[in-house]
Amino acid sequence: MRIQFTQSKEILLTTHAGLATVGALLSHTRLPQRLNRSTVKGMENPIHSHGDVMTSYLGLLCQGKSDFDHIEPFRKDPVFQTCLGVRKVPSSPTLRQRLDAAAQTMNANWNEILLQESADLIRNVKAPVTGLTAGEHTVIPLDIDVSPFDNSGTKKEGVSLTYKGTFGYAPIFAYLGQEGYSVNVQLREGSTHSQKDGADFLRESIQYARRITKERLLVRMDSAHDSLENLQVCHAEPEVDYIIKVNLRNTSKESWLRIAEDKGMACEQRPGKTEYMGVIAFPEKGFDQALRQVFQVIVRTIDREGQMLLFPEIEVNVYWTSLTCSPWRVIELYRDHGTSEQFHSELKTDLDLERLPAGKFDTNDLVLHAGVFAYNLLRIMGQESLRQDDAPIRGGVQRRRIRTVIQNIVYIAARVSRHARQTIFNFGRYSPWFQTVRRVYQAFA
Repeated sequence: MRIQFTQSKEILLTTHAGLATVGALLSHTRLPQRLNRSTVKGMENPIHSHGDVMTSYLGLLCQGKSDFDHIEPFRKDPVFQTCLGVRKVPSSPTLRQRLDAAAQTMNANWNEILLQESADLIRNVKAPVTGLTAGEHTVIPLDIDVSPFDNSGTKKEGVSLTYKGTFGYAPIFAYLGQEGYSVNVQLREGSTHSQKDGADFLRESIQYARRITKERLLVRMDSAHDSLENLQVCHAEPEVDYIIKVNLRNTSKESWLRIAEDKGMACEQRPGKTEYMGVIAFPEKGFDQALRQVFQVIVRTIDREGQMLLFPEIEVNVYWTSLTCSPWRVIELYRDHGTSEQFHSELKTDLDLERLPAGKFDTNDLVLHAGVFAYNLLRIMGQESLRQDDAPIRGGVQRRRIRTVIQNIVYIAARVSRHARQTIFNFGRYSPWFQTVRRVYQAFA
């Protein structure tokens, strides 16, 4: 049977009805208004407002699309405009040129506006920010880490050899809470050392986190950020604890074994494997209290298969910390820092941001800031969807992955109709995510 293809003049169906929730969340911010008040060089009287340009790009990012050309199919899509509340969707060249101009105009401060409004949004909608137990305190984790972006095979500004051995960028991120809201980001050239301007980034990250919560914070950083500057920042900020892994550099493992045997508590995990844990404290110039180091030293004389080792294997892990809870709890809390790798993965792959779309470094930095805003929009939607057990995907999850939010909440099909100046989305009778999508929208509309 031959099938005929025709095109109706009516809006029959939309495949991205979930963007209505993105628009509802944006209404809790002053992002369009603040961007419209900013002065962008060469864009004094633009046809497309700054707010419309950025909102349209955020709508694109919330579908997992970062390339500027992906805006073209939505230019004549009234559902896209209605959901996001934009008057006119820009073309691909307009989008690229506007972001280029805003990134090159120092006084525009679009990066700062995006970070501030993103933090304020999380606070305004009362999104859950879950902490961890550390002794007598409950602390909100603030994880800071670098994640290389592979942009090999391109000639973009700032692309250079990263510590992973690939050519690309080395942006640094800050995530808040067990949910992993992104509160700060900075794009860096690939060859930039992780700790370059690290103290300033840490200070800014704490300030952005304070826009969201006044609870006690727990800064967690790996050994690339082992610096007295970072410790000084944490000590200067009220209600801030920290766990920063020590970079052992040229310190011998044998010397730490002697310290462990003298001041640690030994536990034989199995025959041939002994673990030492303990704490040492010592005064340091410039600090009003003694600095503490938690150490873990593992000595293996027999491997897992029962083979005797000719020389013992020594593993050493040391952490700077202001926490007074037990050493094993400090180590356990630091291990949880590895969860931030999942947040990196969602930004890179789910939002398609690893290979940034522009050739100019400053424009890519602005794109990454917009990506963080979109990431938080989707994270809020995902966490709201978990408040009730009405989603078809169950199983006691604590955090819904960004890809799941895009596929099941943003990309949900609906028939569009208009009546009495209202836009109505009609979902299929057996649409499995309908109850969840409606509830999430109503929570913010």
